Amino acid sequence: MNDLEDSLRELLPRLRRFALSLTRNSHDAEDLVQATLERALTRWKGKRADGDLRAWLFSILYRRFVDSHRSAKRYASMLALFSQRDDALPSAERTVVAQAALGAFNQLKPEQRALLFAITVEGLSYQQAAVMLELPLGTVMSRLSRARKALHKLTDGDITSPALRIYK
Repeated sequence: MNDLEDSLRELLPRLRRFALSLTRNSHDAEDLVQATLERALTRWKGKRADGDLRAWLFSILYRRFVDSHRSAKRYASMLALFSQRDDALPSAERTVVAQAALGAFNQLKPEQRALLFAITVEGLSYQQAAVMLELPLGTVMSRLSRARKALHKLTDGDITSPALRIYK
């Protein structure tokens, strides 16, 4: 374990530099490095023994950055849709996007909708949602992950069935 700690300490400045180059904000960079190290330590057993530690950590950091950037963009657009002032009329584009997002949400299974609503809208913790839905914590986490993936597919246009009916 000491070899791993020494290797991580040696790579820490490089990870910070890379994170700072991506985020351009020292606080966000530190958060990104921490999230990277957490992910690496939790996935350590799955790492190939012959793989390069630096490359592996950099790929984790980059994927974390891309995922957080993507979700932040999606969150900002959803927040903008729902936080419009009452006196401002929504544009046709905003209305269509909001309807599509709500339509995608309504296409989810009821248990997925309930879980997403409890955690993302109501702000319940995973533990509180588990108690509310009378489910084990691990089940809540896996169902939430599947619900988010399904919602992303629906909102990103990765739907496999056509939306329009085809007549012969």
